[in-house]
This record gives sequence, structure tokens and C-alpha cells, in this order.
Amino acid sequence: MLNPPRHFLSLLDLTPEELKALLSRAIILKQMQTLKKKTHETLPGKILAMIFEKSSTRTRVSFEAGISHLGGKAIFLTPENTQLGRGEPIEDSARVISSMVDLVVIRTFEHEIAVRFANYSSVPVINALTNMYHPCQLLADMLTYQEHKGEISGKKVCWLGDGNNMCHSYINAAKQFDFELTICCPNEYKPDGTLLQKNKERVQLISDPNDAIENADLVVTDVWASMGQEHETDNRKRKFQKYQLNKSLLSYASSDVLYLHCLPAHRGEEISAELLDSPDTVIWEAAENRLHSQKALMELLLGI
Repeated sequence: MLNPPRHFLSLLDLTPEELKALLSRAIILKQMQTLKKKTHETLPGKILAMIFEKSSTRTRVSFEAGISHLGGKAIFLTPENTQLGRGEPIEDSARVISSMVDLVVIRTFEHEIAVRFANYSSVPVINALTNMYHPCQLLADMLTYQEHKGEISGKKVCWLGDGNNMCHSYINAAKQFDFELTICCPNEYKPDGTLLQKNKERVQLISDPNDAIENADLVVTDVWASMGQEHETDNRKRKFQKYQLNKSLLSYASSDVLYLHCLPAHRGEEISAELLDSPDTVIWEAAENRLHSQKALMELLLGI
């Protein structure tokens, strides 16, 4: 009997040791591509199915380019051009699609959809974003920090803004990468309570941004209204005003702090244009690192 496939639906699906090895491999893959210009077709002939219910720029480009770099090909699927849009059960689609490809990436709304698909898939499934988690972005963020500052273990990280899927993934990252996390958000926009309780030994909530960001080694933010919350935009703008990441607030952090945003960003809202467009920001590098870290992830899940 074949071994069940490895999935990556959250950071908890890999061990801390596997995550560390993945980042090391990502650095090698990045060097091969950007410095030495060597080919690295470790997945020749492999087929990646990409099921996207949510729109995407960085995730789609990074996975399609990544599988191509590794020698494989991608098939892009949406509800509009598949039977998923006509009500075919997730379980049935998972059985059929996974019988024809080697790897599946799914980007959807409810996390349970990704879980159900993985339960019936015969090949590895990667969560490319759900309302609960965005683990692929965390791989890129952790890679970026490691490249510039070394190990993040023992450091202080501050999450500023909505307690959303990125915030949830940072809570998991605090456990897997062994850092302390401070979350600063309005009371009505706190992250999942169960997740907070499970990680209370290394995660704390602080309501005042100046206190929360004090001595932080890494500060991370995201849009105030995520996909599907556009109708809440005006109300959220009012409630999140004091949580904007800007140069003044950043002055409370460590002198060599890094700051990140998963993009797309709204200049002048959750982050100032001055920081986003600063010549020394690593935000754009983190976006590129989606490519390299996801290539390492695909290799790992396929046993390369």
C-alpha cells in the first residue's frame, strides 16, 4: 500500500527541522537561479494543478514559474472553467484531479475546503491561501529574515493590524520557528481565540502600537480589509487608523528592525508610502522569495 501524501495546509504540517531544511534549500535554489544561472530541473515532467477561487498575482506567478523552473508544468483551474463552479463535490473533484497530476495547489475561502480536498487527494496538496492561513507567505517571510539577519529563533516579532489569515500563520510560525510574537489590533479584530490559547506561552496581545512594537526585530502588517471584506473597508479604515506602520511608529522598534507586508498594499493606509517605497525595504525581496521557498516546498512534498 502506498504511503499517504504529505500535505502543506499550515506550517504545522512540517516539523521545525523540515522547515529549517526547506529554507536552506530555498537559498540554494535562489543562488542557482539568480547567481550561477544553473538549471535545476529536479521535477521533470511533473504536473501541478492550481485551483484558484480567489484572485492572485504573486501566488499564481510564483507557482507557475516555480514548477516550470523545476522542469514541470502547471494547469490553472478556476470555478468558472471547471465543474467545481457547477456544484461538483470537493471530494469528487479531489479524487479525479489528483489521479491525473502530481501536486495540487488550492487557493480558496473556507479552510475546510482545502482540508476536504486534501483528505481525498492522492497527491500532495498545498494551501495557497484560505481565510484561516497563508503558510506559503510565511515561508517567504522567514527566508527573507534569515537571509538578512540570520536565525529568527529567540527574536521579537510584532504583528500590526487585522487578526487575519496572515496573523494566524504568524502564530503558528512563532511555535515552529521559536520566536516571541506580539499582536496589536483593535479588540473586535483579534485573531482566532483557540489559536491564541494554544500558543499563549509565546504570543501576547498588546493594544497600544507604541508598546507592541517596542524593541521588535521584525514588524509585519497586511491590508485592513482582506478579500471578501470589501464591504467593510470604510468601517475598518476608521478603526485601524492608529495601527498604520510608518516611520514614526517604527522608531520604537529595534535599531536594525526589518518590516514586511505580504502585498498587495494600500499606500497611506496600513503602511506609509515612505516605508513601502524606501530603497532599503525588503518587502519586494520577500515577494520574490515566494518563488524560491515554494520551489523548495514542492521538492520536499514530492520527496526530492
